[in-house]
Amino acid sequence: MTKSELIARLAASHPHLYQRDVEQIVSTVFDEISEALSRGDRVELRGFGAFSVKHRRSRTGRNPRTGDTVSVPSKFVPFFKTGKELRDRLNGE
Repeated sequence: MTKSELIARLAASHPHLYQRDVEQIVSTVFDEISEALSRGDRVELRGFGAFSVKHRRSRTGRNPRTGDTVSVPSKFVPFFKTGKELRDRLNGE
């Protein structure tokens, strides 16, 4: 599901809200999650999961085409861990 599909589905299920208002709500939620992660904070949505940031150390990698060694710098990557309710729902429990 894309962001625009999410907005369309929410707008259809809540006809008392304008589409532009739903779009602004969804964008605000995503922006706040992104801002919190960029500050290094953890974002937990009960029953859904938790977003956090993990640090990956620098390492030596290989270019798959040429086989040359390449230095890969350290970086921060987003990480998502599913919540118990979402896992149970996906597994049909």
